[in-house]
Amino acid sequence: MISTVEVRAAHRFDVGALERYMKAHVDGFTPPLTVRQFEGGQSNPTYYLVAGGREYVVRRKPPGKLLPSAHAVDREYRVITALAATDVPVPRTYAYCADESVLGTPFYVMECVHGRIFRDPLLPGGGATERAAIFDSLNTVLARLHTVDWRALGLADFGKPGNYFARQIHRWTSQYRASETETIPEMERLVAWLPAHIPPGDETTIVHGDYRPGNVIVHPTEPRVVAVLDWELSTLGHPLADLAYTCVPYYLPDADGFRGRDLAALGIPSEAQFIAAYCRRTGRAAIPDWDFYVGFSFFRLAAISQGIMGRVLAGTASDPNARERGARARPLAVLAWAIIAPRSKSP
Repeated sequence: MISTVEVRAAHRFDVGALERYMKAHVDGFTPPLTVRQFEGGQSNPTYYLVAGGREYVVRRKPPGKLLPSAHAVDREYRVITALAATDVPVPRTYAYCADESVLGTPFYVMECVHGRIFRDPLLPGGGATERAAIFDSLNTVLARLHTVDWRALGLADFGKPGNYFARQIHRWTSQYRASETETIPEMERLVAWLPAHIPPGDETTIVHGDYRPGNVIVHPTEPRVVAVLDWELSTLGHPLADLAYTCVPYYLPDADGFRGRDLAALGIPSEAQFIAAYCRRTGRAAIPDWDFYVGFSFFRLAAISQGIMGRVLAGTASDPNARERGARARPLAVLAWAIIAPRSKSP
């Protein structure tokens, strides 16, 4: 299995206990069980399992002291299970275990979906035609998610409808403060400006919270999304938060994103084209205050990066590149304020 390693010392558990649990709760499971850990990921440790000629994936809450409401594997399991009845592609789920006596922390078991994961949003390795089709599929799946009837799926209590941005700004400010290691002036300005400038109007859909190429599986040979992963941040919220987050690469320099690239030659739609396709699929005429939504996305990323640095210092980070990711808090905050600053000076 590509991108797996031996289970890291900080994330080891009693394999026998997992074997016994799966034998009792997963239909068709046959021991013995072999376990490896997926190499990527900085939040919830994720494991690749093989038993009886079948493959599984276990996603688990990390050990140690954690930030409030973070690492919500129970919510991941719930939303993925519910979405199985829709046209949003998700892995099949098998079981959720809240009993910490089994592995030390809660976890869930799901199917292993094969395909390609593009950590780089430029989708290297293919041609312009394939990139264009993959981006169109990404856009289609996001629009599908935002038009799902979440009440009919039994998710009416999956979040609090309304006031999404006010609640999110408060949440990420609190989590940023909980893991703060230095004063970042731009972050202080964002904390003050964002809650006072939330655009009027409100909408509620299921939002993924981390929708990007690195969190979807693309078919092994076809340019289409076959599974959306990493639902830890999903909730009921404002769909434009998801859309703006997906557009983050358009604002990053060419080492990390699309700024300075010849997107037409690469087959990647411009930001305006990507937004227009989404609006067409969701019946939206236009998006005022776009800079707010993008600025909020970078603010949230800065807070997440600070949280990662907190886990690095606590010794609980699961990603070997976690320190590098944590160090991005300051530059992300600077970029967020640069996007919003022109509005902050207007009367």
